[in-house]
Amino acid sequence: MDFVTDLFGHGRNLNILQMIMRGLVIFFISLVLIRIAGRRSFGIRTPLDIIINILLGAILSRAVVGASPFLSVVLTCAAIVALHRLMEWVIANHRKSSGVLEGKKIVLFSNGTFDDDNMKKALVCEEDVLQGVRKTALTEDLSKIEKVYMERNGEITAIKKQTE
Repeated sequence: MDFVTDLFGHGRNLNILQMIMRGLVIFFISLVLIRIAGRRSFGIRTPLDIIINILLGAILSRAVVGASPFLSVVLTCAAIVALHRLMEWVIANHRKSSGVLEGKKIVLFSNGTFDDDNMKKALVCEEDVLQGVRKTALTEDLSKIEKVYMERNGEITAIKKQTE
């Protein structure tokens, strides 16, 4: 047991080697937790996905610096990952819950006009919408755009009009 304490330390009085060892172990534990959480948690970037990123980073860092008991940190993170997986399952299998948990897309531009009420609701200005149009539709010409949305993850996307 002394070997483990010497290698990983105890409490907050850690030397450089002990913090390095804790960091290496947490790296591999994080990798496992992220693989369990799934690609979605780092790909889609909805508020639900961002929450898991913040929480895992904040909690796992406590184990590296010795601010919380190591096992408690790992088990707490496992519980958060399990909750995230459950929420993903609910979202994927129950359409109504998706809107409640992640929100709905907002129409910012349609029929050649900006929707000022929805833009206020989304906290964006015309230049923000134009930036999304340039990025997703690769044009600045709004006459070529059918609709512009603020997606559930906050990204602004544009749909081009169908050409005949």
